[in-house]
Order: sequence, then C-alpha cells, then structure tokens
Amino acid sequence: QVQLVESGGGLVQPGGSLTLSCAASGSILVINAMGWYRQAPGKQRELVAVVTGGASTNYADSVKGRFTISRDNAKNTVYLQMNSLKPEDTAVYYCNVDMPTTRQRYYWGQGTQVTVSS
Repeated sequence: QVQLVESGGGLVQPGGSLTLSCAASGSILVINAMGWYRQAPGKQRELVAVVTGGASTNYADSVKGRFTISRDNAKNTVYLQMNSLKPEDTAVYYCNVDMPTTRQRYYWGQGTQVTVSS
C-alpha cells in the first residue's frame, strides 16, 4: 500500500511564494519520476514540472524561471518551490509518482489548493 501526502498550499498575493511538498510512504522499493500537475476550474489537468530518477528536470513553459522542482530520495519526497506567483497559477496542485515495482505504478496525491489573489 502506497500513500502520497501533500502539503503547503494556501492563499498568497501576486508576486509571493509557496513551497509544496509531497511525501510518499508505504511499500516503496523504487521511485522513478516525481512530478507536479495542476488543474484550474474548467480546465484540463496539466503538467507543471517533473524530476526524473536521475534528477533531470522539465518544466511547463508557463512556469520556467519561477518554479523549481526538487526531490529528497532519502525521504521519498518531492518539492515544488513557487516564486513570483501569478493569479493564473491558481489551481489545485497534484503530485504524481512513478513506482515501477508496484502493481498500480502511478500514484496521485490528494491535491492541494493554491490561490493567488490580492
């Protein structure tokens, strides 16, 4: 059984910063890629950033230069540092983790709300 627990969302003013965390727990042997997605009201879920098992990163064009994804393998945790936040960053943010040795393989966090508003 694998569980992902997210934290760090909230309300922030434009230009502010937030850091999201997603910790995986349970029967974990191997973790490949870890990523963050977001879904705004009325829109499809989109990839925000991903970090591979080899620590390579990839970002959506809309967040490049503002967001930083990182991971702590000892803690099975992925982070998303968000700076210079804009109202259009408002969404529910979900982490996604690839665990290839498990039957399900891909796991989602419960989602955390990020609201950017003055």
